[in-house]
Amino acid sequence: MHTTHIEQQLTILLRRVQRIHFTTSSGEIELDRSAYGILCRLVDEGPQRLGSLAQAFGLDPSTITRQVQALEHEDLVERRPDPKDRRASLLDLTVPGRQVLTETRARRREWLQAALGDWDDADHEEFGRLLEKFNLSIDKVVQECELHGAVAQPAAATDAGAVSAAGA
Repeated sequence: MHTTHIEQQLTILLRRVQRIHFTTSSGEIELDRSAYGILCRLVDEGPQRLGSLAQAFGLDPSTITRQVQALEHEDLVERRPDPKDRRASLLDLTVPGRQVLTETRARRREWLQAALGDWDDADHEEFGRLLEKFNLSIDKVVQECELHGAVAQPAAATDAGAVSAAGA
């Protein structure tokens, strides 16, 4: 399998996505990637405990705590008692948090519409399907790495007979 071209295109994509991130932030409040991810997860998956967020993002709880504290400081998220366990708290978006996320998502979708404007519907569907498949494959590799304590190399690549990274 030749992945050189794909790796090069992904590198270009990541640089460009980082660059457009700043142009799609919401007015007064600029969401960094971690803030955007946390807000999206809370809207898409509902209120969650800190530990659940840390696990979902594969981060140490102390890291998520710092990120959430910054969002609380900006009045984008709030803690409230967990109805299942009053000793614990759930994180949820505030009204301003929902507004900032809604505006940011709208700007990002506008950007995507502009970037994909000359693609036909079949290309949109195929790109979406392949991107979803790619994301699921990445999730699988990350899970294998975590399971085997690997950092950068998927477990399958360490099996006997597997193609080396240099030969890919």
